Amino acid sequence: QVQLVESGGGLVQAGGSLRLSCAASTRTFSSYNMGWFRQAPGKEREFVAAISWSGGSTNYADSVKGRFTISRDNAKNMVYLQMNSLKPEDTAVYYCAAKPVLKSSYDYWGQGTQVTVSS
Repeated sequence: QVQLVESGGGLVQAGGSLRLSCAASTRTFSSYNMGWFRQAPGKEREFVAAISWSGGSTNYADSVKGRFTISRDNAKNMVYLQMNSLKPEDTAVYYCAAKPVLKSSYDYWGQGTQVTVSS
């Protein structure tokens, strides 16, 4: 069982930056690939970024590539999402998720943190 708690959301003007954090409560954090997803009002949840268990591999949705950076600190059981050059269309609830290394689906989800970008 993994508990995930996101933080760092808030209100920011377009062009600004935010850094989201996700704290994981597990003794085997390095056994999980981690991801960030988001859900805007009236839309389905969508993939934003993912990072491998070691941090050696990352991938991003085309919509955030070049603006967002995912990272992790296995010693602290933390994963981060640095968001730069924010746009109003980035407004959403952002969720952290954990996927066991040998599985194809994300099994654990946080409660989410709201990000609002004003124009």
